[in-house]
Amino acid sequence: MTEFASALKSWRERVTPEEAGLPAGAGRRTPGLRREELAALAGVSVDYIVRLEQGRATNPSPQLLGALARALRLTDEERDHLYRVAGAAPPAAGLVPRHITPGVQRMVDRLGDVPLAVFTATFDILLWNPLWAAISGEVPRTTGLERNLVWRHFMVGSGPMDFDDQHAEDFASDLVAELRAAVGRYPGDPVLAQLVARLRAGSPEFERRWAVARIAHHRASRKTAVATAVGPITVDCDVLSVPGGDLRIVVYTTAPGSEDASRLDLLRVAGVPSLA
Repeated sequence: MTEFASALKSWRERVTPEEAGLPAGAGRRTPGLRREELAALAGVSVDYIVRLEQGRATNPSPQLLGALARALRLTDEERDHLYRVAGAAPPAAGLVPRHITPGVQRMVDRLGDVPLAVFTATFDILLWNPLWAAISGEVPRTTGLERNLVWRHFMVGSGPMDFDDQHAEDFASDLVAELRAAVGRYPGDPVLAQLVARLRAGSPEFERRWAVARIAHHRASRKTAVATAVGPITVDCDVLSVPGGDLRIVVYTTAPGSEDASRLDLLRVAGVPSLA
C-alpha cells in the first residue's frame, strides 16, 4: 500500500460521522466514515475512493485533493502531506487560501440555528450550512464564477437579497475595496488576476469603483431575503475573519422576538436543503 493510500484510509477511519455532519446510524462496524460517505462529501464515486485506497488510482487532481482534505478535516500540515504523497505540489503560500480548517468546519457544523457561510478572501463561497442555502436560495445551483460573490453582484445581479440604497452603495464599494486589498496580499495568484481583469472589462460599475483605489474591510449591514419559502426575512449580516487562514465567515442573525426571528425559526423547522 502506498503512503497516499495508507494516509487516506487512516484519516477516513478517524473522522466520525458526527464530525462530518452526518447521522451516525445504527449497526456501524466502520470506526470512522464509510467509503460511500467520504465519496459523497468529496463529490466523487465510491469506486474511485476504493481505487485510491487500494493504490490503483494515481495522480488525483489538486481539486480532488482539496475536497478530500476538507472532508477529512485535515490540518494545514496534513493537507500538505496529502498533496505531496499524491505527487502534487501543496497550495503555494502566495495563492488565496481555500483550505477549511477543522475549527472552521466545526463552527459550520454546530451553528445550524443561524445562516452561515465561509468565503475566501476574494469571496468565493467554499462552505455553507443548510439554513444559508434556504435563505439565499441560489447557492446549491451555482458553479464556477457564479460562486464568487463579487462576480455575482456585478455581473449577474444582487439575487434574492434586497438592500436599501445606502447599504447597496456601501456593499458594492466594500466588495471592490476588499478585492483590491486581496490583490495586494496575493499579487501572484493568477486566478485572482483573471477575476479582476474580467470584472474590469465586463462591468463599468466595477471599473468605476476600482479606479477609486479604495482599501477597506467589509462592514456589517442589514438586508432582506426576499425569496424564502416563508416570506421576506430581514437579517443583520456580520463578517468574521479567520486568523491565519484569511477566510471570511458570514453570519446572518435576526433581532430576538421579532417577526423576522419567527420566520427564520419557521424556515429552520420547515426543512432546509442538505449541506452541499
